[in-house]
Amino acid sequence: MKLIILDRDGVINHDRDDFVKSADEWVPIEGSMDAVAFLTEAGYTLAVATNQSGIGRNYFTVETLTEMHAKMHRLVQQAGGKIDGIWFCPHTAADNCGCRKPKPGMIADIIERFNAEAADTWLVGDSLRDLQAIDAVGGKPALVLTGKGKKTLENEGDRLPENTQVFDNLLAFSQYVMQEKAAGEAKET
Repeated sequence: MKLIILDRDGVINHDRDDFVKSADEWVPIEGSMDAVAFLTEAGYTLAVATNQSGIGRNYFTVETLTEMHAKMHRLVQQAGGKIDGIWFCPHTAADNCGCRKPKPGMIADIIERFNAEAADTWLVGDSLRDLQAIDAVGGKPALVLTGKGKKTLENEGDRLPENTQVFDNLLAFSQYVMQEKAAGEAKET
């Protein structure tokens, strides 16, 4: 199983300081739909793992989140891609749940559900907590410089998990992964 887990806000779509609260506010980052399509065509299973404390803060409802995700699925499909599952944590930090990143609960559940190997699984995120969550299960962290990524690199670069790879955006990550896959296939022949 070739699994890639994507954070949502700041990786797939533009993030907002006041939370993405509606399908209208959910706007894809340029190239992100193509990136998902490229990874899908290359045979990867793609899952989304997203903290959505806006629900716990009563900024929007699960129904509104579902509308945002329906828009994301539609745009991904129009580009030729597929997201195989979406996991979200509706809790605030005060709830002290096991699923809110940087805790690894959501990530471990995704890996288990898809029967994947943690060591072979990427998580692409724009914050330290994303990278800590995949690192906690022994996976491969990738930081994108979209969303909060540049700020994360500037302010917390010395705290990134060992072996974190850094990419300009999700499209650059997808190109890297496809080059690595092609190189691996070339070695096998």
